[in-house]
Amino acid sequence: MPILNLMFTSLLVLCSVTLLGCSKAEPEAEQTPLVMVTQPATSHDDLKSYAGEVQARQQTALAFRVGGQINERYVDVGDRVKVGQVLARLDVKDAQLQLNSAKAQLESAQSAAKVAADEFKRFQQLLPINAVSRSQYDAVKNQYDSAQASLKQAQSNYDVNANQTGYNQLIANKNGVITQRNIEIGQVISAGQAAYQLAIDGDREVVIGVPEQAITEIKVGQNAWITLWSKPQDKFAAYIREISPAADQSRTFSVKVALKEGQSAIQLGQSARVFFSQNIQNQLSVPLSSVSANNNQPYLWVVNPDQTIHKVSVTLGAYGRDSVAVLSGLNAGQWVVVGGVHLLREKQKIKPIDRENRAVTVQKGA
Repeated sequence: MPILNLMFTSLLVLCSVTLLGCSKAEPEAEQTPLVMVTQPATSHDDLKSYAGEVQARQQTALAFRVGGQINERYVDVGDRVKVGQVLARLDVKDAQLQLNSAKAQLESAQSAAKVAADEFKRFQQLLPINAVSRSQYDAVKNQYDSAQASLKQAQSNYDVNANQTGYNQLIANKNGVITQRNIEIGQVISAGQAAYQLAIDGDREVVIGVPEQAITEIKVGQNAWITLWSKPQDKFAAYIREISPAADQSRTFSVKVALKEGQSAIQLGQSARVFFSQNIQNQLSVPLSSVSANNNQPYLWVVNPDQTIHKVSVTLGAYGRDSVAVLSGLNAGQWVVVGGVHLLREKQKIKPIDRENRAVTVQKGA
């Protein structure tokens, strides 16, 4: 009898194991993910930037006052110069010959004037005693006047040639840096032709090009800040000093942005970027992480009152550093998914939370 009981018990255990092995596990219920959501902001910080180059506020062209052949040049682009420093010289051979000729003419005129003066003085003494006639006296006086006039002309001619010889040197009239050189040794230039471009020491500014469609968004006096390509972590306060009244051939306006600080830290010719920030009111904006796109059509995930989500196509405006303006397709009271938008699907149920990890209840009509 005990043996039968043992066999019966073993049979029950075997059947139970068999049934358990044949049964299928039920699928686990899908977990509802926690998803961070936010409502669109009603203002938008519009940030725009333009690349430019650091230039001196004051620049001047340096030129010889006379024409001639370049004999020597002493400075090049990038060299720092001081007031009174000689930058280049012209060949003075022809000028020296002209000066020598003018000097000889002056000496001859001086000699003739002395002779005429002595003769006139003698006739002045003889006229009162009737030793010479009036006509003779007048003739000598005319010779004296003519000699004096010739002397003045010779003196002026000599002074001009002396100046011309002195003008063979090109001298810096300001302290600064040479930014452009337009001459070579042996080159013949004319009077007034620019030989060098000098950036005068002092204030610095960044020159940028703004396209015509954006020029109405900026104005003279508007604040800005500047960063250098070599020091992107540093920011320098600035303002718009001048806007070109006309666009160039590429329909771009030249804009000069003056620095308020950091003059000593910024060198001429450095590459820089100018930033303009403008707060636009009454315009919806959402975080950049909320936006995705399908076939170049941007869209957002919007939360329904039943905590499911649906895709909403939107029209985007200007991009800021962390957000983007939404021009159409979204209402101010709606809740949009902030991140992980590529992992979601249409009508998926979520548990919406805000940035403080608090549960969000979406009201009907939102």
